[in-house]
Amino acid sequence: MLDRFVAAIALLLFSPLLIIIAIAIYTRMGRPIFFIQPRPGKNGRIFSFYKFCTMTNECDDSGNLLPDVQRLTSVGRFLRQTSLDELPQLWNVLKGDMSFVGPRPLLVAYLDRYSPEQARRHEVKPGITGWAQVNGRNTLSWEEKFKFDVWYVDHWNLWLDLKILFLTLVKVFKREGISHPNHATMSEFQGSPSPSSTK
Repeated sequence: MLDRFVAAIALLLFSPLLIIIAIAIYTRMGRPIFFIQPRPGKNGRIFSFYKFCTMTNECDDSGNLLPDVQRLTSVGRFLRQTSLDELPQLWNVLKGDMSFVGPRPLLVAYLDRYSPEQARRHEVKPGITGWAQVNGRNTLSWEEKFKFDVWYVDHWNLWLDLKILFLTLVKVFKREGISHPNHATMSEFQGSPSPSSTK
């Protein structure tokens, strides 16, 4: 209830900024303004995840999308650097799909790629920010990120959430951990190696 109350207030306060960003995206990139994608939430329940669009849909001659780095626009880069592209997720929090703090919701395709331990990240609601985000964000490997997610599940408390929110503001101000090396975003998670393959 606290999440939803704060999200409602935040949406009202940020509504002028949301409108300005939407106009900037429409002017520089056209439609769509919002990036909407199914993502798994608590217990793997699928919901519609919202962000501002930061990349175009440009394709190569074969009809395949160009790499993220080439499709990322100057407006999109600014939105990512300032994390303003995440603001539409306030609507997800208001709807009850997400919390302000929790493991980040990832692709539905990843659900069958997690190890049983990694899948525990879905024992809580996903968040706009989380323990992995303040400990490296997209500079972490997938395995490191999931360890932080599961640690959060096991150690959750209100004070930890407040700490994460404060550290998130610091990270956003410093613009740290935005991109994975050589990628505009995080590279695709292919699944963790099985124990036998690591011997």
